[in-house]
Amino acid sequence: MEGRQEIILASIIKEYVDFAIPVGSSLIFEKYNLNVSSATIRAEMVELEDSGYLYQPYTSAGRIPTDQGFRYFVDELMKDKKLTQKEQNSLQVEVLKLKAQNRMLARMTAKLLSEMSDNLAVSGVIGSSDFQKVGLQRLFSKPEFQNSDSVCRVAEVLDYIDESIDALSKELKNKSEIEVYIGKENPICAVDECSMVISKYNLKSGEEGLLAIIGPKRMKYSRNVSLIDYLKKLLGS
Repeated sequence: MEGRQEIILASIIKEYVDFAIPVGSSLIFEKYNLNVSSATIRAEMVELEDSGYLYQPYTSAGRIPTDQGFRYFVDELMKDKKLTQKEQNSLQVEVLKLKAQNRMLARMTAKLLSEMSDNLAVSGVIGSSDFQKVGLQRLFSKPEFQNSDSVCRVAEVLDYIDESIDALSKELKNKSEIEVYIGKENPICAVDECSMVISKYNLKSGEEGLLAIIGPKRMKYSRNVSLIDYLKKLLGS
């Protein structure tokens, strides 16, 4: 992909993440100083659409990133977004409290992750029945899930998420890094509307923990990766 196309794709994804509506060339022209005409931006968007990175939901609408577009962004364009010092300090305090209480760790960790990501969070120990998911209301309040069919599809998968843990742990068996699954790449929630950021981590007991954020495809990937990365370090230390 050419440099200008990368900038246009990243700009469209930013706008779509923030506002959940198709993005037009005029908005990119007005808001981002690309030093080219609106017609040139429109032509580049057509080329990005032809290449499979964008699609137009209906005639005369702006464009929306495809799964391929989001994947290119995550793999090639996404920049690290570190948590603020205030957020890091807050997580440290909460995790230390949880460790001191030595109870409800999975539930409260999922609650923390859900609150800070504004998505559904899953936390637990692999091989345990104590997997907790928090944030269904947050997930279903997103514009993508205003359609009852979408809600039913996702809810059905999430109802049986515990039964998918074995398959998921095998998927991550030799992976220690944070994984990002987009749309139907997701091994436990293979629906068009959702993406997942997930990682295993090692507990001092020798057990393996798991953290995951499940949200719409327009989630803030960089922030969610940073959240899981920081939290798994706190839990494993």
